Amino acid sequence: MATEVSFSVPSPGGTGTVTISYERVGSGEPLLLLHGIGHHRQAWDPVLGILAAEHDVIAVDLPGFGHSPALPDGLPHDLSTVVPALSALCEALGVERPHVAGNSLGGLLALELGREKLVRSVTALSPGGFWSPAEQRYAFATLLAMRQGARLLPVPAIERLSASAAGRFALTSTIYARPWRRSPEAVVAETLALRNATAFDATLAAGRGLLFQDDVPDLPVTVAWGTRDRLLLRRQGIRAKHTIPGARLIRLPGCGHVPMNDDPALVARVILDTCR
Repeated sequence: MATEVSFSVPSPGGTGTVTISYERVGSGEPLLLLHGIGHHRQAWDPVLGILAAEHDVIAVDLPGFGHSPALPDGLPHDLSTVVPALSALCEALGVERPHVAGNSLGGLLALELGREKLVRSVTALSPGGFWSPAEQRYAFATLLAMRQGARLLPVPAIERLSASAAGRFALTSTIYARPWRRSPEAVVAETLALRNATAFDATLAAGRGLLFQDDVPDLPVTVAWGTRDRLLLRRQGIRAKHTIPGARLIRLPGCGHVPMNDDPALVARVILDTCR
């Protein structure tokens, strides 16, 4: 069951009160889970039980996504604010240097948390920030088209589409290689999460021109990429390996951009191996 916590966060633009919704399950060393842009913490549901068997798992709705409100005025939705907010969240929850796993935007945030030495290990699944200018334009245009589609479709139409395998393919095949494995209820919920994401535009704008160019030394780092990722192409994983030479680069066969649903057992194993 989700709950909320509020705390103060300083940033270059000022200080404000941030509220984050999260779910916490399991026991063991803490493991923070971060979703991608336009998604919500339920993206991790397929692997949550496996991870919680070994870890104190904290799956969050990033600011302005899922049930978390957007950052207050004066705090930008960029790395300079969201990373300190996640660090402050951990402090508010009594968690010191958790492991972290992130997907897409969450993977970029996870790597930045690692660079700042705020975590014990990093698993980044198809992280943002390793694109060429053309690849970034393609990815952002695709995300905007997905967002527009979610906003234009009436809720009854989303529910009808989600009821069939063909409809789930139409709604989510950009991010899943096996969209028919998603339940109708999950597809409705994540389509509405994309539709209602209050920080979508600000987060996308903050990411334009962004490149992750720093190493993450002295920390276990895994970068994993789905072989069927249609949003951030898998060759970006090679760039990530060049940027972070000590990272373990893993291919996820048959997985799309959000691989937790396509192969939960494989993704959970990759995360647990990194944490160990």
